[in-house]
Amino acid sequence: MAVTPASARLMRAAGLASVGVAAVLIAIKLYAYVATNSVSMLSSLFDSALDLGASMVNLLAIRTAVTPADAEHRFGHGKAEPLAGLIQVAFILGSSLLLLFEVGKHFLERQAVQQETVGIFVMLISIALTMALILFQRHVIRRTDSMAVQADSAHYLSDFLANIAVIVALVLSSLFGWWWIDPLFGLLVAIFIAYTALTIGRTSLDMLMDREMDTAEREKIKAIVRDHPEVLNLHDLRTRIAGKDRFIQFHLELSPEISLKEAHRISDAVEAQVIEAFPEAEVIIHQDPYGAADRPSPRFG
Repeated sequence: MAVTPASARLMRAAGLASVGVAAVLIAIKLYAYVATNSVSMLSSLFDSALDLGASMVNLLAIRTAVTPADAEHRFGHGKAEPLAGLIQVAFILGSSLLLLFEVGKHFLERQAVQQETVGIFVMLISIALTMALILFQRHVIRRTDSMAVQADSAHYLSDFLANIAVIVALVLSSLFGWWWIDPLFGLLVAIFIAYTALTIGRTSLDMLMDREMDTAEREKIKAIVRDHPEVLNLHDLRTRIAGKDRFIQFHLELSPEISLKEAHRISDAVEAQVIEAFPEAEVIIHQDPYGAADRPSPRFG
């Protein structure tokens, strides 16, 4: 089914907001890194720089995903969203590798942190901006169920936690003079970023590989279908997810004594009930006489 104009506007707004926030964070964190020489600050700067690239890819994916289905893409453009998720994984893992290199360098050279107050002030601004963006993204996710916005939100949540870690590292370094606390927190942030990337990657890959809807949703579909008093059974239920869209198809088993017109009426009623439960779904129903599932399918000999 096509994305509604309201959902499309929200998704585009979320994409533009993430690009804008990332650009601001890069500017203030670059200033803070030059002032403090903190590797944990540098780790946060790396992440924000890659956030900008990922968010720009995300914005392009959202613009594609909300494009209505056409003659060449009959199932819509929803897979642009998980594809953007995989591209984000590459960005995030790249930032983790660069950060690990810097962490190792600072462990070996024992570089001291300077002007911690500047770094702490900048990170507080970063936390406020990131939290505002996450709250807006969560609102958009609730309204649209967008995979691209979910991936972006998960990424910025990792940034939010990383920013807190940077503040803790700067405070401890300032109070106790522990030179090793700064690269240690940089290492922990790098590991957490990599974990976030793998989580996003698995979800995106599931969508691209047409993974079935989860068991609870499939059971809900079966219950809705079987609840109709004139439906005797169903079989060959198949589902898949592409972005925010769901595709559902199954064979409906009806009495062999009814007319084609009656079968069509029952099928329409069942389809309406399924769509009521899954508003973004495209539902395809094939009518079979009861017991057809027990006979061998011609496709399999």
